[in-house]
Amino acid sequence: MWWLSVGVFLFILGSHEAAFPPPCDSEIYCTGELLRQVQTAKLFNDNKAFVDMKLTADPKVVLDAFSNLMQKFPDQVIPASELKVFVNTYFSGDGTEFEPWTPPDWHDNPKFLSKVSDPNLRSWAEQLHGLWKSLGRKVSNDVRDNPQLHSMIYVPNPVIVPGGRFTEFYYWDSYWVLNGLLLSEMMDTAKGMIQNFLYMVNRYGFVPNGGRIYYERRSQPPFLCLMVESYYEATKDAEFLREALPTLEKEYNFWMQNRSIEVDMKGAVHLLNRYNVLVGQPRPESYTHDAELAEGLPAEAQEKLWAELQAGAESGWDFSTRWYIDSSGQNAGSFKDTNTSSILPVELNALLYRNEHLLATFSRILGDEERAVLYDSAASARLKAIESVFWEAEKGAWFDYNLLSGARHQAFYPTNLSPLWARSHSQPGMGQLALQYLRGSGGLDYPNGIPTSLSESGQQWDMPNAWPPLQHIVIEGLSQLDLADAKELAFDLAQRWIRTNWLAYVKYDAMFEKYDVNGDGKPGGGGEYEVQLGFGWTNGVALQLLDQYGDRLSSGASGLTSGILIGLVCALLKALL
Repeated sequence: MWWLSVGVFLFILGSHEAAFPPPCDSEIYCTGELLRQVQTAKLFNDNKAFVDMKLTADPKVVLDAFSNLMQKFPDQVIPASELKVFVNTYFSGDGTEFEPWTPPDWHDNPKFLSKVSDPNLRSWAEQLHGLWKSLGRKVSNDVRDNPQLHSMIYVPNPVIVPGGRFTEFYYWDSYWVLNGLLLSEMMDTAKGMIQNFLYMVNRYGFVPNGGRIYYERRSQPPFLCLMVESYYEATKDAEFLREALPTLEKEYNFWMQNRSIEVDMKGAVHLLNRYNVLVGQPRPESYTHDAELAEGLPAEAQEKLWAELQAGAESGWDFSTRWYIDSSGQNAGSFKDTNTSSILPVELNALLYRNEHLLATFSRILGDEERAVLYDSAASARLKAIESVFWEAEKGAWFDYNLLSGARHQAFYPTNLSPLWARSHSQPGMGQLALQYLRGSGGLDYPNGIPTSLSESGQQWDMPNAWPPLQHIVIEGLSQLDLADAKELAFDLAQRWIRTNWLAYVKYDAMFEKYDVNGDGKPGGGGEYEVQLGFGWTNGVALQLLDQYGDRLSSGASGLTSGILIGLVCALLKALL
């Protein structure tokens, strides 16, 4: 079996078997009574605020003080007023985790700006380029020297953060951030971010979800290989490729050893991947949400639900009806029916196909044909698996596979088209069928982007939200097809998305993490927190589309001006009446 061959090959080479450190066991930031009482007392509007605070004393001192405080109350439940005093005494949100930093490789007027014909969009692109300065962060030496006082994970190089409540690096966000940085000709910043992720893999065996110790138990979609691809294509730095390859293999090995499962389809056994986090505890940064959702369930069911929520967070889609499986095993139910690990996601396997293809390509560039052939075999086996397990010829698309029901889930998600983006389809006719599927799916019925699903659940990875990475995956997939109407649809979708982003920027002077498909320039909503602005991957996707289609894209400013004038006239008439 090909995966055993790769595993044995990597083991023989040595240094690829990761000795993973234990997951975060901090009794302050990750688990324990202090965390439980502070979060369930709801001292903060956002649970993340508490676990991002710095300790003002050694953890043992803080835990001893908390234990002494508990003894003062007969039921050991500390009143919220006392907890507030305790937190103000032993925790600080003074922001000293970061040092002042401005990217030294930022400069005015990168070349891609000249591709943008519309003057309004070009001016906007200049402002987006400028946002990298406001989103740049450098972790302080205090985090390096006193890690026990922080939840922040130290990384040696500065980062570009998403923005808003997300003050640390995030894994899959950074792929689109990095591509934006490369267009902005910020090669050193981009390289430093990749080096940080390589550092994470060598420390943990994988890249954590984000740059906090409470994320040490889960990853996110593995885009590190693709980041290295983007950097190599921009620089042709073969030496950097040589340094990175062993670590990229280590991350790939993690996903194959810890996130894979065999599937029998008509007598053929395929190895595919899923999101699966074996941590049966509430997420520290969303503790109250998780605890309240599990109320009333037996202890074993609570732990199972919490593990599935962790897996949902690992997927990046936290949360969506996509992960619901009811008691009958069908893709239905409510938030309490989240069962992420029982679903094989199309895009994760398409992404890992791209990883395997890139590992073969990188090995070949570096002159290691033996290694390249092994990864070619891995990619070939995965392609067969993708087409056997996910492809639905009658529908013309790829669909998630439900391990419990043994059936494909035929609801619409943009990820149903992700094999076009990953080029993980063997027959040219599949592209034409997928284009027909998309046109009839209902996903194109909105002027402001492709919705994440067609289900209105109140979750942020459902209708009416449209997310930047999903727009880009669909647009790039269509643009790669050798079909004129697919390429034109890709442009049309790019035009819709750019106008949505630009209108919101005009209204709010901000970029948002997600947008509402039902309203021009309306930010998205739903989920566990208020919509955040900044915003790293939104900026990166916009810059890529402006670079690719800038000679054709239009802001539609005349229409916007007319709309503003009409609104002013209506307001004036209303006031007069």
